[in-house]
Amino acid sequence: MLRITGLKKSYNRYPVLRDLNMSIDKGDVYGLIGTNGCGKTTTMNIICNIIPKDEGNIDFYNGEVKIGYLPETPALYGYMNGFEYLDFIGACCDYSGNIKERTAEVLRITGMTNSANRLIKGYSRGMNQRIGIAAAIYGNPDLVILDEPTSALDPEGRAEVMDIIRALAASGSTIILCTHILGDVERVANKVGILRHGVMAVEGKLPEIIGMFGGTTAIYIQLRYAPQPTDPLCRIDLIERSELGPVGITLYARQGVSEAELYYKVITTLADNGVLPDGIGFRRLTLEQIYLGINNDMIRPVAPGGWYQGAMR
Repeated sequence: MLRITGLKKSYNRYPVLRDLNMSIDKGDVYGLIGTNGCGKTTTMNIICNIIPKDEGNIDFYNGEVKIGYLPETPALYGYMNGFEYLDFIGACCDYSGNIKERTAEVLRITGMTNSANRLIKGYSRGMNQRIGIAAAIYGNPDLVILDEPTSALDPEGRAEVMDIIRALAASGSTIILCTHILGDVERVANKVGILRHGVMAVEGKLPEIIGMFGGTTAIYIQLRYAPQPTDPLCRIDLIERSELGPVGITLYARQGVSEAELYYKVITTLADNGVLPDGIGFRRLTLEQIYLGINNDMIRPVAPGGWYQGAMR
């Protein structure tokens, strides 16, 4: 769908994008994350041809795509109601179908049908975001770009917007989701890019990124005794290493071992040895840990099968 190579952009000689490479495939929900000022909005504005690039290439699938864009703070016309505003959007984007029918459709998709007769100036922040998404998807774009669509929303509003993004993804839309809420990225994105100082620090499918930093599967077993190195759990052939605690043990799987495989082996080992644990749970390296580690120079990618480097809090 989209390939960016060597992208550079400066403002008054201050480089914002230094050498950005980025790749998005058709059907991806791409989570673009990074600190304020790292170049996220600049990247999106260049993709949308709102501002020019200084250097680099932006290549679209088949040479041309239709883009729908929701900025962080959409500028809406408060004197219009939802129906009027979206009919206006349909006229502006020269929608080729029936505008009234399309307006009704995007209102339904975004859950705004019952509020469409109200003036926009009376909308809540969440309603503004949903009507903004309706405008962004109005023309059936190939690529939908959403800049902080859940910022300043309450948990209910965030959940509603996440449901809309899931529905768009299920329909085959390609989406760039730019947000500071990393939990939202983990819930809906299948690919993630972390921008740092104008370059792509790391990019890939979320499981791949976790693997880059040694985030292999780990399982914690809470026991009623202090385990020893000779414990049968420590001899499970699927593990890379184990950590012993006063009343529990953490087992780290070898590269490529799934949670299901490790869980089954742990359960059968406990049963074979007549041990009843007080609890079992998985431990995972999270996107938040990776993000904070990268931005604080605490971790870096390691070779396959290795472990993350530096302190992790």
